[in-house]
Amino acid sequence: MKMRRFAAGLLGPALVLSTPAFAQDAPVATPSAQQSYWLVDADIAADPDNVLLLDLSNGGRVAIRLKPDWAPGHVERIKTLARQGFYDGVIFHRVIEGFMAQTGDPTGTGEGGSQLADLAAEFNQVPHLRGSVSMARTAEPDSANSQFFIVFYPRMSLDRNYTNFGRVIAGMDQVDVIARGEPPASPTRIVQASLASEGKPRPDLASPDRGETTVDMLNAPIAE
Repeated sequence: MKMRRFAAGLLGPALVLSTPAFAQDAPVATPSAQQSYWLVDADIAADPDNVLLLDLSNGGRVAIRLKPDWAPGHVERIKTLARQGFYDGVIFHRVIEGFMAQTGDPTGTGEGGSQLADLAAEFNQVPHLRGSVSMARTAEPDSANSQFFIVFYPRMSLDRNYTNFGRVIAGMDQVDVIARGEPPASPTRIVQASLASEGKPRPDLASPDRGETTVDMLNAPIAE
């Protein structure tokens, strides 16, 4: 496993931003939970090879629409690692209230990555809004590897500085309840990451977060 050392004196490893920038961004209202199941299903069915499904240890499932037209290299990296099972069992190691939830480091420290080469930056014009999925990196622009984060609230300071490669299309309510901390005392894990095109069943596991069987929860319809 290649270990990575990140710039010190910033907001922590793998996501280089200053604290004042966060405080200046006002939260926005949480979107309505009225998204229809058929709309989600249709969106997934339209391009299942570009939908990343995250089954979480809190019993939830998150569907992420990958956007190769925004960042083709980053999307291909996420898909490659997901097919390899790289993200299975990985924790959300850095979760900041009102900002974002970061994962993708198998060491759980924020200093790890995959054995694949770092990616060239693909900064784009897509804003970092609630539900945006973007790649973490060090102070060097071309240093993204496997770690990514999901944004809780808009952060304009991230725009054109981090590679935005997708958006949550279902299960944002499950992202909202990911355990907070750097790292959390009892971190939420990705039990299984897969592409919708793979057709993998949801895991039938005991949830360490809830202490109960998740089979019924994981088989429930996806809801925003």
